[in-house]
Amino acid sequence: MTGRLTGKTALITGATGGIGRATAELFAREGARLVVTDAAADAAAELAARLESGGAEAVGIGLDVSSAQRWSEVIAQVERRFGRLDVLVNIAGVVDWPGVEDTDPQEWDRVIAVNLTGTWLGMKTAMPLLRASGNGSVLNTSSVLGLIGGGAAAAYHASKGAVRLLTKTAAVEYATRGVRVNSVHPGVIATPMIQEILDEEGNQQPDIARTPMRRAGHPEEIAPAMLFLASDESSFVTGAEFVIDGGLTAH
Repeated sequence: MTGRLTGKTALITGATGGIGRATAELFAREGARLVVTDAAADAAAELAARLESGGAEAVGIGLDVSSAQRWSEVIAQVERRFGRLDVLVNIAGVVDWPGVEDTDPQEWDRVIAVNLTGTWLGMKTAMPLLRASGNGSVLNTSSVLGLIGGGAAAAYHASKGAVRLLTKTAAVEYATRGVRVNSVHPGVIATPMIQEILDEEGNQQPDIARTPMRRAGHPEEIAPAMLFLASDESSFVTGAEFVIDGGLTAH
């Protein structure tokens, strides 16, 4: 099956990271018009150029997801360029590893601002266009660490758990208003954000050791779930949690 997103315009945050890039590339192959955003504007522009060289229609934009003003500017640019928005994929995120006592207040604020506030601002600002499409889809990236405790990374756990419930309440709010809202919960995925830890600890990394499949996942193993949720195939799916973790949360 091809062309599953033909006619749809999708905006992806954190698009130059591992999961974001894999998602953008898959969406492009399936016919979507793409707005790829990242805090690094040059990297976003480079990704858009590469997608366009492959035949997709794409634009790259710098976006600090924690800025309400910047979100408004980006959504206005999307409306001018494409006239519509059908899919919002909130992937942009940061991690801080300390636990409750060792977390610095400034780092706490940074993680919450990007992971949680950025997700809320994206939905808030994009929702008028998504509603206007009549068949919008929002994909919020949480984590398995939004489902279970890990004894560390207090700010990250808090932010991703909040994204999970923010997703559910938005799903209920917009269920009869033409927008579906779902969350994706990756496990240990080999992305630039954690690659240094994976390189250092390998299969001895605690979460990999607890994963029944005994390996890290790959961004290309997350992107197909994003595609399903973005497409019309998931027309009766909203408020759901898609856990992609090699079995980590199964026990």
